[in-house]
Amino acid sequence: MSDRTDPGLQATGTVRPGGRTARTRDAVHRAVRELMAERHGEAPEIPEVAARAGVHAATVYRRWRTRDALVLDVAVADVNSSSPVRVTGDLRADLLAYTRALVETFDRPGGLGFVSALTTASRDARTGPERVRELVQPRLDRFQELLDASGTTELTPLDLVLLIIAPAHLGATLGTSTRAEDVARQLVDNVLDVAAGRRARAGG
Repeated sequence: MSDRTDPGLQATGTVRPGGRTARTRDAVHRAVRELMAERHGEAPEIPEVAARAGVHAATVYRRWRTRDALVLDVAVADVNSSSPVRVTGDLRADLLAYTRALVETFDRPGGLGFVSALTTASRDARTGPERVRELVQPRLDRFQELLDASGTTELTPLDLVLLIIAPAHLGATLGTSTRAEDVARQLVDNVLDVAAGRRARAGG
């Protein structure tokens, strides 16, 4: 069994951070967060981010290409930090821990920024679905590790996106007053029901 740190915490960009690259990424991410906080969530332009971070704009353009891709990278890093995916081999317990943290993140001010950034970036022709997938791939890989550790073959990482992240986001958008613990339990029960149903059909 494994309980390693979520790789998504270190691998949301196109280059694995290290040394100067890590410092640049941290400075740029910090600048994005500061500017968005000052502007109540409005995404800043890349030259503004570069100026605040103390790096050349070309460096930011070269690595992130577009403003939307940069904001998405920051959003992915924030979600990975606030709702890490632990892997212990106990599928229910691991999913509950992840989903509870995710629901709590979505309920915080600005917590829905991740999905908003994901949607915006995917619609930008300069970013495209491929770049979006590249940025979120570490989280999908971690989901696969979670499933593998529990021996679950009936589910895929995309199933967890559709059965946990999507409804959790919708619930937060609608402003439901249900406790995070109860939401997490219901969503995880749904996931396990889907797995059981597929297992039963395969066995039949």
